[in-house]
Amino acid sequence: MIEIFSALVRWLQLAANLVLFGSCVFLAIIWYGKELPELSWVRKLEKLFPWLVSIILFGLIGILASTAGQATGNAINTWDLNAWIEIVLKTRVGHLWVARFLLAMLLLWIVFRLRRLNRVRWHYVLLAFAAALPLITGSLVSHVGAEEISFVSVAPYTLHILLAGAWFGALPAIIYIIRDAFKNSLAGTLVLHADFLKQFSALALPVMMLLFLTGWMAVDRMIGDYYHTLVSSRYGWLLNFKLLILAIILWIAYRIRSIWLPLFIRENERIGTEINKLKKWIGIEFLLALVLVLFATLLANTLPGKHAIIDNWPYPFRLSVDATWDEPEVQNFFWTGTLLLIIAIGIATIGTLNRWNQSRRVVLPLIMGLVSLSIALPPLIIEAYPETYQKTPVPFDVISISKGAALFATHCVGCHGPQGKGTGTSPELFIANPETGEFPPDPTDLLTKTHTARHTVGNFYHWLSYGIEETSMPGFSAVLTDEDRWDIVNYLHALSRGYMGRLLGSLVTPKQPFLAPPIFSYFAHDHSGGNLKDFREKSNVLLILFSWPQSQQRLFQLSDLYDTLKNDYHTEILLVPNRALADEEMAAVTRIVPFPIITEGWSEIRDSYLLFRRTMAVPDLLGKGMTPEHIEYMIDRFGYLRARWVTQFDGFGWLITGVLTKQLTLLNQEGKIKPPPDDHVH
Repeated sequence: MIEIFSALVRWLQLAANLVLFGSCVFLAIIWYGKELPELSWVRKLEKLFPWLVSIILFGLIGILASTAGQATGNAINTWDLNAWIEIVLKTRVGHLWVARFLLAMLLLWIVFRLRRLNRVRWHYVLLAFAAALPLITGSLVSHVGAEEISFVSVAPYTLHILLAGAWFGALPAIIYIIRDAFKNSLAGTLVLHADFLKQFSALALPVMMLLFLTGWMAVDRMIGDYYHTLVSSRYGWLLNFKLLILAIILWIAYRIRSIWLPLFIRENERIGTEINKLKKWIGIEFLLALVLVLFATLLANTLPGKHAIIDNWPYPFRLSVDATWDEPEVQNFFWTGTLLLIIAIGIATIGTLNRWNQSRRVVLPLIMGLVSLSIALPPLIIEAYPETYQKTPVPFDVISISKGAALFATHCVGCHGPQGKGTGTSPELFIANPETGEFPPDPTDLLTKTHTARHTVGNFYHWLSYGIEETSMPGFSAVLTDEDRWDIVNYLHALSRGYMGRLLGSLVTPKQPFLAPPIFSYFAHDHSGGNLKDFREKSNVLLILFSWPQSQQRLFQLSDLYDTLKNDYHTEILLVPNRALADEEMAAVTRIVPFPIITEGWSEIRDSYLLFRRTMAVPDLLGKGMTPEHIEYMIDRFGYLRARWVTQFDGFGWLITGVLTKQLTLLNQEGKIKPPPDDHVH
């Protein structure tokens, strides 16, 4: 019940605010010469202003009440004044609510103050500005405002709201104009009314185009790359219904602009009939616009698609460019279909502008559009499963990867080989099917092929659980727990990322972070500890896998550089042994280095980061792989692995101090290029 109440008051508050803003914008735009003529519809519209502000104020009180009930999880607190005060004083939402309420009170004062004055154009400009302020502040309470506050993130949504107000808020004024024209059909008045309508029509087209553009930008932030949520989440379906209503409104607007408005403007004996038609369809447009605002309100208070949890994908297929793009003929079919769709849109546009008959303007482009989709989309369709879009509950950390590696060695190496390259020698691979005489297909190369980039984690989880038909891949749901299977999924992603890491070298590629390393927690010999993420936004990390005593000279060099690296280049050093050190060995190392030596968690860190050892010159694909004596990984302050130096493969590299400090200087000069890596794989 509280959800319904919350949606209702938010809808009323937003609709009233939009109407007041849009009406004032419209009146300011149509201002005739130095003054607006005394017209009855203007007086009627202005009489609505105090009522609209009152609705805004009462709506804001209702929003505070529903927030108190929803935030505390107790409906009784909806009308508890103490709960309201707690929200107002202790939450960001409460602080913004106070700002919105004060701005609404200011708006009410301006409305009553201007009623006593002879109207001039700047009065409406002032009212429009004052009405815009609660809308702008309200945008900071939306999903966009809940993310990192920046002009780029908030501006499109704020502009979208204001544009919606400029269109939607002007509709009541248009309705009053048409009613006034119906009652007063004098030629001069009709010409004036027609001029008002033409100005609105000219304004509406660019406003709707910008409204669509800013709406697309706002939705893109809420959906991200999770386009599947458009047909599988509450947010997606609300958005689809909103777009459907918008399409109907645009069709009505087109009919009004192209048919009924010209008839209204043209003086003839049928003027009364045409005014009636125009009034009816403008009224329908306004009612649909109210429904559209309701859906917009529901969307603003619904979990965004990119955060939606899709535990059960309802379709047996999905569209995937990543998984199909490199298949034979896929690109040819896709671009052929796309070209045909562009031609269909072009025909529809030309036909509309030149007023072709309906069969040429609508039916032909529609048929071409359907044919184009039937050509372009089927090659992109692949099989999907209920688990396809499940999100892994296990973070991409070294503990999970290390466990996954052990499970992979136990259950998967026989077919996929020790490094996942599909080089296993299990007897099952050499047993032909007794019915067909065919041998099973070769096991998938999970190392050098981009399977983790082309398929979702949910797909891998499904295959690990139930196997793959017509292959030798069995299911492990009866053998492995859910967490075990997710650990293997994380290990497979680490394998793939590690192979991608061969593109790294000892030199940083400026402004191109692309590789997210596994996160880890640690405890060091000097009683320090923490998590790799603790260094984000603060300092770079030089993570070193070392061998003793082989790395001794390098450790001496780094010890001499440590203060410079830490103070001048904002870089911390973490030392990870390649094997368990005896007490006397640990003592020898600690006498040399002033930086932390990880003593708890080191084996999981070593196992996981050794997957990133490969270089372009030494891909290391044979057998179980090598364990280099000394590797250094450079992780920037935003959490991305940016460079790597393997002493056995990369020459002098960072032994030359100037080379090392140059790379750190490049990283320190960079701003945030992309958000920090996610804790989970996708």
